[in-house]
Amino acid sequence: MLPAPAAVIRNRNLSNLPNYVLLVVLLLFALLPLYALVVNAFKTRVQIAFSPFGLPRRWLFSNFNIAWEQGQFATSLANSIVLAAATIFFVLLFAGLAGFALARLKLPGANYLTFYFLVAIAVPPQFYMVPLFFLWRALGMLNTFHGMIIIYVALYSPFAIYLLRSYMVTIPEEFVDAARIDGAGNWQVFRRLILPLSWPGYMTAGLVVGLSVWNEFLFAQTFMPRPELNTVATSLAAFQRRGGREWGLTNAGSVIMITPVIILFLVLQRRFIHGLTQGGLKA
Repeated sequence: MLPAPAAVIRNRNLSNLPNYVLLVVLLLFALLPLYALVVNAFKTRVQIAFSPFGLPRRWLFSNFNIAWEQGQFATSLANSIVLAAATIFFVLLFAGLAGFALARLKLPGANYLTFYFLVAIAVPPQFYMVPLFFLWRALGMLNTFHGMIIIYVALYSPFAIYLLRSYMVTIPEEFVDAARIDGAGNWQVFRRLILPLSWPGYMTAGLVVGLSVWNEFLFAQTFMPRPELNTVATSLAAFQRRGGREWGLTNAGSVIMITPVIILFLVLQRRFIHGLTQGGLKA
């Protein structure tokens, strides 16, 4: 005799209970620091010391005004937007063409090149920071936007090439063959067929690269140390050093830094997940 549907559902829910518990624990680990950051951004230093996780007795919105002015976030936000936009543009331009060549043109040694880009993703960039610094200083490219953009494009292009190549491989070969039968050349195949079908991969790569540039600190601090060229990450670090124990102000500065990132991810999260699941990470 088959068990009743209610019993089946109840047994299934009980079997999934450990998964739900684990997910709730992971959710708490992810959200509690963010919650503490936001609520403490509206408190004084004394209130944070006595109640770091409690709601503010009086919401100090002035913390954000003070942090915005003292941290010079208007300038640093503009700098980060310029760097992120330029890096995304050039990375997607080069990575799209390179990914198409590796995926569809049957180049000799294409698999070895793909493996090279995979290795380049895994190599920590700190390994070549010192010789790169001396080279950039000799070329007069320190404290310049174009010098920083070149570094970021070189840092994040291997990931984007590997991602887009992996995505383009999943496009059915019949589409490409049909386009070639109609007389389309390589450029027409890429522009009219591969590019429209690969837009989720492009969006995923662009979002990952943009977030990486936005949060990057080490290269920005090393290669653009002038205060007027600070990014949001280096500007926040400088503001925290100056603010000392003014935790409310430093929390407010951190909220200013992460708010654009959170908004962007919430707006594009569905397309981002779609880009990953529809072939973006398939070899």
